[in-house]
Amino acid sequence: MTANMPGLEPVVPDVVLPEDEPAARRGRRLSRRRLYLRRFLRNRGAVAGLVILALLVLFALAGGLFTSYSYSDVDFTSLAEAPSPQHIFGTNSAGNDAYAQAVHGLQRSLVIAITVSLLTTVIAAVVGCTAAYFGGRVEQVVIGIVHFLLVVPSFLILALVSQRAGGDWRALIVVLTVFGWMYNARVVWSLATSLREREYVLAARFMGVSPFRIVFRHLIPNIGSLLIITFTIGVVATVQGETALSFIGFGVQPPDVSLGTMLSDGATTVTSAPWLFYAPAALVTLLTVSMALIGDGLRDALDPTSRSGGRA
Repeated sequence: MTANMPGLEPVVPDVVLPEDEPAARRGRRLSRRRLYLRRFLRNRGAVAGLVILALLVLFALAGGLFTSYSYSDVDFTSLAEAPSPQHIFGTNSAGNDAYAQAVHGLQRSLVIAITVSLLTTVIAAVVGCTAAYFGGRVEQVVIGIVHFLLVVPSFLILALVSQRAGGDWRALIVVLTVFGWMYNARVVWSLATSLREREYVLAARFMGVSPFRIVFRHLIPNIGSLLIITFTIGVVATVQGETALSFIGFGVQPPDVSLGTMLSDGATTVTSAPWLFYAPAALVTLLTVSMALIGDGLRDALDPTSRSGGRA
C-alpha cells in the first residue's frame, strides 16, 4: 500500500558484507590504501613472503651482533671447520667465518638488488612515459634506442666492465642499471600510450601545463601499481643476475663478499664442506621466493579484476 502512495518510497536496506561492517557502521568508505592493504593481507603467500623478507633484513642488519668475527677475519686454527658454537656456519678453507660472511654477503646483495631495481624502475618510468607523451619523432627515436639496446649482448659487456673495475660493487650497480631498464621502459611506454589520450591529460595540455609536469604529475602516478610490481620483480632479477655474475667470477670480487661469491666458493667444496654452499644457497632461495610472493600479492591487491585477494 505505502509503495503506491504519493510522497512515500519503499526503503531498501543497504546490503553490507560482514567484513565491511565496521567501516559501514562508521559511515565512511574504505580508502584506497586500506583497500589495497586488506587485499594484500588476505593473500597468505604474500604475508609469508613479507615475513620472510623482514627476517632476512633483520638478519642482515643485526646478525653481526651474534658473532665476534668480521667477514674478513681469518682464524688459522680453524680451517674448513664444520659448524660449531664458535663458528655457527663453520669456516672456509681460508679460515673465514662463514656466518659473518653470510651476514655481509646478504647485506651486499640486498643493497645491490634494491638500488639497481629502484634506479631501473625510475629510468623506465621517465623514459617510457616521456616517449609516450611526446609521440611522433621523439617516440620513434626513443623506442628505436630501446630496441637497439635490447639486442646488445649486455651480459658480455657486464662481465667485461665488472672485471675491469676489479669487482667493485658500486661499478656493478652502475652497469646493471645501465643495461637493466630497457625492457621495463618498453612495457611502461606501451601502457602510457593509452593514457596520453585521457581527458585529464588533454585538459592539462589545453591549460598550458608543461610537458614534463604532465609526465610527472599525471602519467607516472597513474601507472604506480605497475611500477611497484616492476620494482619487486626487479629485485628478484637483480639478485639472480648479481649472483650469476659473482658465481662465475665477474661480479663482486674478494676481499668483498656477496652471496654469489659464497656460492662460487661453496660449489668447489660441496662434497667435502657442504655447509659453505647450503647456507648462501638457502639465503638466496629465501630472498628470491619472498620477493616473488610479495610481487604476486601486490599484483593481486592492486589489480581490481583479480579475485585471488578476495572481495573488498
